Amino acid sequence: MSTSDRTRGGFFRILESIDGLISKMEELIMAVGVILMAVNTITNVISRFIFNHSIIFAEELNSIFILLVTFAGIGYAARHGRHIRMSAFYDALPDRLRKLMMILITFVTALFMLALAYYSARYIMSIYSKGRIMPALGVPVFAVYLWVPVGFFVTGIQYALTAIKNLTEKEIYLSTNLHEREAHEVEV
Repeated sequence: MSTSDRTRGGFFRILESIDGLISKMEELIMAVGVILMAVNTITNVISRFIFNHSIIFAEELNSIFILLVTFAGIGYAARHGRHIRMSAFYDALPDRLRKLMMILITFVTALFMLALAYYSARYIMSIYSKGRIMPALGVPVFAVYLWVPVGFFVTGIQYALTAIKNLTEKEIYLSTNLHEREAHEVEV
């Protein structure tokens, strides 16, 4: 094994370790977010029926949890090949063209996700400069929206890693750890 192969292998192992850590964080964020959203909603319903008053901040809190779960979830979906695919034409193509299309699709999607991360970060900076806060919680609005560019950035990186995986491996990958044929076996 040459030095460049070892360096490349070491680099990919480091990327896989970082990816695994991010995956665990996403799973934790999604699980905790959904549980807290359920607890918040149930508590608010009980408060409404027993005390005839809703919890003032319940709606704002749920909107925070929805943002959190949604933007942690898009990276998770990309990592596990669970994103929406319209594959009627793609599936009819020969292997070589499908491989080329997957590289193109993942690369272009990565660029779009990274552009969305950039524009959402700019939007958050404009919100920050205005000093907006949520009325019931008193939390700065920019802090709540921080998950948006983070989610887009992680998703963009995930698609870029999938493009790299397809460039460096013989098989076709829908994500960094899901072969195309494995996805078809699950669908059937």
